[in-house]
Parts: sequence; C-alpha cells; structure tokens
Amino acid sequence: MMGDQKNLILAIVVSVAILMLYQTFVEMPRRERQQAEQAKQAEIAKQQGQVPSPGAEGPKPAPGGTAPTVPGAAPQLGVDTSEIVGAAGDSPAAQREAALKLSPRLNIDSPRLAGSIALKGGRFDDLFLKDYRETIEPDSPLVELLWPTGTDKPYYAEFGWLAERSVRTPNSASIWTADGSRLEPGKPVTLRWDNGEGLLFERRIELDENYMFTITQRVRNTGDTPVQMAPYGLISRTGKPDILGFYILHEGLLGVFNETLTEVDYDDLVDEGPQRHTSTGGWLGITDKYWLAALIPNRKEPMRASFNAGQRGKTDKFQADYLLDRRDLPAGGTIEVTNRLFAGAKQVPLLDRYEKELGVDRFDLAVDFGWFYFLTKPIFLALLWIEKHVGNLGLSILVLTVFIKLLFFPLANKSYRSMSRMKALQPKMQEMKERFGDDRQRLNQAMMDLYKKEKVNPAAGCLPMVIQIPVFFALYKVLFVTIEMRHAPFYGWIHDLSARDPLGMLTLFGLVNWNVPTMLDVVNIGIWPLIMGLTMFLQQKLNPQPTDPIQAKIFLFMPLFFTFLLAPFPAGLVIYWAWNNILSIAQQWVIMKRMGVK
Repeated sequence: MMGDQKNLILAIVVSVAILMLYQTFVEMPRRERQQAEQAKQAEIAKQQGQVPSPGAEGPKPAPGGTAPTVPGAAPQLGVDTSEIVGAAGDSPAAQREAALKLSPRLNIDSPRLAGSIALKGGRFDDLFLKDYRETIEPDSPLVELLWPTGTDKPYYAEFGWLAERSVRTPNSASIWTADGSRLEPGKPVTLRWDNGEGLLFERRIELDENYMFTITQRVRNTGDTPVQMAPYGLISRTGKPDILGFYILHEGLLGVFNETLTEVDYDDLVDEGPQRHTSTGGWLGITDKYWLAALIPNRKEPMRASFNAGQRGKTDKFQADYLLDRRDLPAGGTIEVTNRLFAGAKQVPLLDRYEKELGVDRFDLAVDFGWFYFLTKPIFLALLWIEKHVGNLGLSILVLTVFIKLLFFPLANKSYRSMSRMKALQPKMQEMKERFGDDRQRLNQAMMDLYKKEKVNPAAGCLPMVIQIPVFFALYKVLFVTIEMRHAPFYGWIHDLSARDPLGMLTLFGLVNWNVPTMLDVVNIGIWPLIMGLTMFLQQKLNPQPTDPIQAKIFLFMPLFFTFLLAPFPAGLVIYWAWNNILSIAQQWVIMKRMGVK
C-alpha cells in the first residue's frame, strides 16, 4: 500500500517536472515566435489596411505549381520557378500588392470571404476571411488564407486538364476571360479560354454563403480530331508555416481516402518522400490549426491522390493533388466534370452540413478531435447546444460540468462515502502507526485488516480523479482545436477562453502595465489558476491524509504544482477544473456532514 502511494507520488512529480520543462523550452519559445508574427501582422495592417484591392494586369508572368502526372500524358505546367516580386526586403503586404498586379482579377465578395481569382492561370490565390482577425484586437488584420505567386510564400489552389503533349491545354500563363467582374453567392461566373486549335475550355465557378466553391470544368471540341483528357486539382503551399508543434494537434497535409483519415506532417513528407493514395470519394488538402484548404473531387469517381514535397529555391514547397480518370473527347463533343474547393474556417457544424448535403466523406475529421473522437466531439456539440440557451461558451462549460457531475453522481457519491469513512478512521490509523513504529510490514497488515473490517476501499478516493481525466482531456482538445472557442469571451478579464488567463501576479493582476519577459511566464500565475489551486487545496484537506509525514507534505504541495502546471493552459480549461473542484467539495462536504465526520 505504502509502495503504491510512493510510486503514484513519484509518477506525478516526474510528470509535473516534464511538463514544466516542456513549457520552458518548447512552449515559451513558440509563444515568442507567435508574438513576433502578431507584431509583423500589425505592421502590415498599418501599411496596407485590411483587405488589399485587386491589381491590374502586369507584364511579367508568374508560372507556378506542378500538375499531377498520368501515364501517357505530359503535364503542361512547369516547376514553380517564380521570383519574388518587388524590391528585396519588401514587406509581405508590398509583395502581395505587386504580385496581384501580375494578373487581371476576378473579385470575390461574399459575407465571409474577400479577395480575388487570378485570371492568369485561373488560380484561387488571394483570399481573406472576413469573420476572423489575427488577434483579439478589433482592428487587427483579417486572417489571410491564400497568397498569390510572386510573394515569398505563395499558397493557392488550381484546377485543370492533362492531355498528350500535342494537345495545348491552359497553364499558369494562360489568360482567361470572365463573363463577370465579381463572384458572389448566387451569381456564378464563367471563365473561358480558347487554345486556338479547336478546344474551348470553360470553368463555371460558384460560391455559397460560406467557404465552398463549386468548379464545373467543361471542354468543347470544335475540331476534327478526338482527344483524351484527365481532370486534376491541386493545392500548393510554399514554405512551412510557423506551426504550434503540439503532439495533440495535426498541422500539415491530410485527406480522407476510402473513409479513412490520413495525416502527413510537413517534415515527414520532406524526409520520407511522396505519398500516393487511391480512393473513390474522399477529399484532401492542407490544414492549419483553425483554417483549411481542401480539394473535393467528384465523390462518384475514382481518384489518384498524392502528397508531395519539393523545393522552390531554398524554401520547401508542399502540394496535395488528385487526378481523375481520362475522358474521351470526340470531335464535336463535350466533356464536363464538377469538383469543389473548401477554403475557410473549420467550423464543425458547417463541416457536418457539407458532409450531409454534399456527401463529403467524414469532413469533420478536418478538425483534430484525436483518438477520443467518440468523447471529444459529443462534448463539443453539447457545449454548442448549451451555449445557444445561455449565450456564453464560458457559462456553457460551467453548465456542462454540472451535467457531467450529475451523470457520475452515484459513482462519485459512493467514492466520497468511502473516503469519508477513511477520514473517520484517521485516529485509529495514527494509533496503529505509533504502536508499530518502524515495522512497516506489521503496520500495513494491520491497516489492511482495519479496511477489511470497516469495509473501506482505500483506492476509492482515486475514482473521481480517474473519471475526470478523460473529460478533462476531451475538453482540453475542444478548447485547443475548435475555431468556435477561438476568441470566445467569458466574463470580467477573460476575453478568450482558448488563451491563458491574461492577468498575472507579476503585473499585480493588471494593476501594473509592463511586458512580462517570456522566461518569467512560468511564474506569472493568473487569477483563475490561483482559484483552481485554492479549490484543489481545500478538496485535498477533505480527503484522508497519508499517515507517512513525508507523503503528507508531498500531497500538500500538489495543489501548488498543479497551479503552476495549469497556469499556461486555456482559461476555459482552468475555469472548468476550478468549478469542478467546487462542486466536488460541496458534494463531499454534505456526505461527510451526514456521516458525522469532521
């Protein structure tokens, strides 16, 4: 019994030490990079404003990505060898403005998206998310999802056709004409390009009220010679983004093939080489923590998909692409294919709706719910449902905690009764310790006999914690990976449930205005972590205390350890833990009072 307690204490102490080292050497440097990026984005906003205006056509083409290959056909698109537009040292905003001028543009204007499509190459390469900003500040820059070729890190989507070398198909330098100047929901625009050899290419682009583009590609053969063509789609991204690097979150390339999720890290793709997949239905793309660019081919056709990594100068380049089967295009005939592009925020209800209405296989897996999907997603959906009734996600967390406590009430009640009986036995256990002294074997045997006689289970006190751990982890995932929690306010000083408590001891909880060095973040404990630590201490005082004085002192310091450990965690998670402790204290106090235990 004593040995098991020592092993438990040792495991907890080691875990705390590892997590604190992780915060110091991994999390704090990441936060420094994130703060530097936010400062850069703020500078961009001052220089340029929120959404850059589309530029006019310029004289210099910007060839781009590499099309997938198919046996018997040669890709018409070359390797991305474009140079950065503008003078050396130009800001990203200046680069973007210069790059936009390389092509005439089809403007995009919807309730949730702004930007443009390059008519040179027909690329989706300029996209802003109107609903989201880089930081919680209302005047911070809008989130920029796609970037044009000609900048240092282009990020775009492209659709086209592959054919034999003798057949001229549109490429990254082809200039399309549009039958409209603006793409809006309910107002599709058709692009046209004539190869001058009897083939007329058309792309009808539609946009819904959210983030889904529908691209219908059509080829008319007005010549006398039949040809074969295969439709493709690709998403190309140059430069590895500044990812968080958390093991519980995937950022990189991903797809669902044959109803199975495949995730590929950027570094793994560089080290291990291309990956190939075949599937009927499914989707593929590139994901960030909150944002997704995904290709959705015709779900009734077999596709060959691939993930690739290469180089653009000295910078890594990543590509997700698919290729559908060849089509026979007879003289005087027409072929057509409809595919989709999702480019926006990973809102779970929206992804679920696309899965139901458009048949996009398991689209909600774009959100990294992890191995405990069966628990994490229901908790998330429950939070959203409660939020509709209480009007605040922080309150939703508190209400959900009450429901969870009620769900496990009988089990926890039994556990707390056993703990109360244990606490009532403390005087007898202390008497045994004095009687047997250093004879641990006889002391342990006497305690086991006492537990058996009084029908007490000494391990029952661990049960509430064991029950709480899966829920705690699932809620952590929800707060960490879902866009709905990003910048969601609570009350008072908590303006973002997905971020740490902003008021720390080193600023006298907001009374002193100074920038705390990142290296001191580990001791800059916020108000809610302190409340959590206090409730944990009070709950521990209600529990039976170890008879070993060393163990008792270690357990006494456990609330302090967890206070420092959880301080950098999302505020919503710390609020949940503190509220759960308060409910547990109330439940345990009532049981103890009824049983006559002090």
